[in-house]
Amino acid sequence: MSIIDKPSDYFETKLYTGTQQARNITGLDFAPNWVWIKKRTGASGTSNHYLFDSVRGASKTLFSNATNAEDTNTNSLTAFNSDGFSLGNDTDVNVNNGTFVSWNWKAGTSFSNNSGANGASLASTGSVSTTAGFSIISWTSPNSNANTIAHGLGSVPKMIIMKKRGSSGGWVVYHQAMGNTHGMFLSTTNAKEDNAGFFNDTSPTSAVFTTGSDDGLINNTMIAYCFSEKTGFSKFGSYTGNGNADGTFVFLGFKPAFVIVKRTDASNYWFMFDNKRSTSGSNPTDKELYPNGNEAEDTSARFDFLSNGFKNRINSAGSNASGATYIYMAFASNPFVSSSGVPATAK
Repeated sequence: MSIIDKPSDYFETKLYTGTQQARNITGLDFAPNWVWIKKRTGASGTSNHYLFDSVRGASKTLFSNATNAEDTNTNSLTAFNSDGFSLGNDTDVNVNNGTFVSWNWKAGTSFSNNSGANGASLASTGSVSTTAGFSIISWTSPNSNANTIAHGLGSVPKMIIMKKRGSSGGWVVYHQAMGNTHGMFLSTTNAKEDNAGFFNDTSPTSAVFTTGSDDGLINNTMIAYCFSEKTGFSKFGSYTGNGNADGTFVFLGFKPAFVIVKRTDASNYWFMFDNKRSTSGSNPTDKELYPNGNEAEDTSARFDFLSNGFKNRINSAGSNASGATYIYMAFASNPFVSSSGVPATAK
């Protein structure tokens, strides 16, 4: 089993301060294919989450906190570059003196699959990295259910986030810990929902995933972000809260750079943290944002990021209620053990 020794070749958080002038954001170790931008502070800090990818093209944005159709904004992200991206003067991504965070992923290899090939009922195209276990997949869904779409990963996806592009619709989330009978919406606080219309009660395979008859998944152009687990780089699991300040520890096998957590058995916010925005050193990671909300960055000493996982620090309904169940997605800053079998050091 291969281990990614340098996670920053495939994922990196980048902070910047807005100028409200066209400019380049540089310093990544790769050309990003998925860029997720959120205003943290400045001009109230309130703004949508802006999600861009190279498959849909620069200036094509979706908002994780909203159900809106895809928008074209030529003053937002204007290009994907070899070590970052270019911005226009839109205030939600580049307001003067505002602080921003961008989360960036690399896929990079062009992908296409014909209808009828590899078990897929629909044609799909996109960008994929089998090394990082990440693909961006585009397809057009007819007004019918039980469609199968190739994802290109060559391994079973553990999490898939899907969204209509051409009209309003929720962000449907598949997560292996909830199984194929249940799904959630990234854009709401809702608990998991038992709905065969999401995935036709069918688990993804190493070749395809299945979509059902839910209105958010049919009769439209679609985009999906697909993730399989890679040792030392990514993990998509679940845990049970203990309701204590000495909270539940979640083993990842790496020191996290980025974590999103969501309670599944009750309504609550999605919480997202990274290792770059903290003002108190590496622990606690005290700056949180919410994929389902447009709020400015808030302060909460919710998690410690440790060398091999993360640990809850508080008794909170959103992340550590006693007996409550939570799902997470996590990406590494460095693996706990390198490919040579020795403990890795922080990069």
